[in-house]
Amino acid sequence: MIVARDLHKIYGRGPSTTHALKGVNLAVESGEFVAVMGRSGSGKSTLLHLLGLLDMPTSGEIYIEDTDVLKLSEEKKSKFRLERLGYVFQEYSLLGELTALENVYLPALSSTTHHTNYKERAAKILDIVGLGERLGHYPSEVSGGEQQRV
Repeated sequence: MIVARDLHKIYGRGPSTTHALKGVNLAVESGEFVAVMGRSGSGKSTLLHLLGLLDMPTSGEIYIEDTDVLKLSEEKKSKFRLERLGYVFQEYSLLGELTALENVYLPALSSTTHHTNYKERAAKILDIVGLGERLGHYPSEVSGGEQQRV
C-alpha cells in the first residue's frame, strides 16, 4: 500500500516560487491500478517523483507498505527503490550495448539481496509484458513502446 498525506512541493524561492503540489492526499492499495491525470504542469510528474523516492517533498508524509520512507537515509532509500519499487520513466534509459534481458537484470547485479535466479526472473518479467521473444534483442532492434516496457 502507498499512502501520501498532505504532500507539498515548492520549487524556487521568492517571486519565482512554484507550488507544484498543495496538500495532496492519496491511498493506493496493493494490486490497485491508478491513473494520474491532469494538464501539463499540474504536478503529475512531481507526484510520481516523490512517490518513487526520486525527490523530497517540501512537507508531508509518504508511507510505502507501512514504512515511513521519508525518514530513511539516502542509502536506505536507494536500497528500497532498488528492491521494492518499479518505475517506468517517460524517457526510457536503456543501455544500447545490452540486450533487453541484460537491461532488465542489470539492477539485480548491484543488489545486496542476492538472487541466484535473476536471469530467469528477468526473462519471466519480459514475458509478462509481452517481450518473451525479444530477450536477445538490443534497444535499437525493438520499437519505442517495447523499449518502454523493458
